[in-house]
Amino acid sequence: MFKLSSLNLNGIRSATSKGLEAWLATTRPDCICVQEVKAQAADVAGKFEQLSGLQGHFHFAEKKGYSGVAVYTRHAPSDVRIGYGSPEFDAEGRYVELRFDTPQRKFSLISAYFPSGSSGEDRQQAKFRFLAEFYPHLQALRQEREFILCGDINIAHQEIDLKNWKGNKKNSGFLPEERAWMSTLLTDGGLVDVYRQLEPTATDDCYTWWSNRGQAYAKNVGWRLDYHLATPALAALARGHQIYKAEKFSDHAPITLDYDLTL
Repeated sequence: MFKLSSLNLNGIRSATSKGLEAWLATTRPDCICVQEVKAQAADVAGKFEQLSGLQGHFHFAEKKGYSGVAVYTRHAPSDVRIGYGSPEFDAEGRYVELRFDTPQRKFSLISAYFPSGSSGEDRQQAKFRFLAEFYPHLQALRQEREFILCGDINIAHQEIDLKNWKGNKKNSGFLPEERAWMSTLLTDGGLVDVYRQLEPTATDDCYTWWSNRGQAYAKNVGWRLDYHLATPALAALARGHQIYKAEKFSDHAPITLDYDLTL
C-alpha cells in the first residue's frame, strides 16, 4: 500500500516541537503533503529538509512567516513543479507538484494550500480569484496525467462537513459560491473527494480543523477542510483512511489514506 498523508502544520517549527516527527516515524507514510510551513529556505536549511527519512520539496511564500507548502517523500520524483503559473498566488507559496513517471503509470502528487477569506473581504475576493484560475489549471493537468491533490482547501463542501453549518452559511469556508465551486470540481471537473468516497455519510468523525476559540476542539465543533482530491483511476485505488486526533500537532489533524499503488 502507498500511504499518503496531508497536514496543515500551522508552522513547521511549531508542529515539530509537538511531536510530528515521532508520529511520522511510527506511521511511516510514503509521502506527507504539508501546508502553512510558515518558513523560508534559510529557516529550513539544516533543520527541516528531511523529516523522519522523508525528503522535502518546498514552495515558500515571499512573505516571511506566511503560507508555504511542501511534499515530503520516501521516493525520488521524476520532476518537481513549484507553483502553477499564477503571478499573484505563486508569490504566496501555495502549490508544489511532484511528478512520478514510471513504465506503469504517469502521475503527480500535489500539496496545495487554498487561500482563506476569513480575515476580511479583500482576502475573500482573493480566494475567489484563486478558485477561478485554479480550476482550469486542474482541468488541463487532468488531461495530461493522473494526480492526487492533498491540502487545506479551506472549504467545507456539504452540511455534514462541519458541526455548526446553520450558523456558518454566510462565513468564509461555507459560502454558497465556494461550495458550488467544489460541487463543479467533483462533477464536471471529474475529480473525486476520496475520503467521501470511502465515508459518504460520516459527520463528527470527519473533521480535520477546529477553531482555537470556545473549546472547539474539546467539544469537537470542527470543520472538514483537508482533502485528498484525485482523478478517478487513482481514487479507485483508495483502501483505508485515518484522521489522527490522539495528538495535536496543529489546529488541523493529519488525514492519511492508503492506496493500492506502487511506485
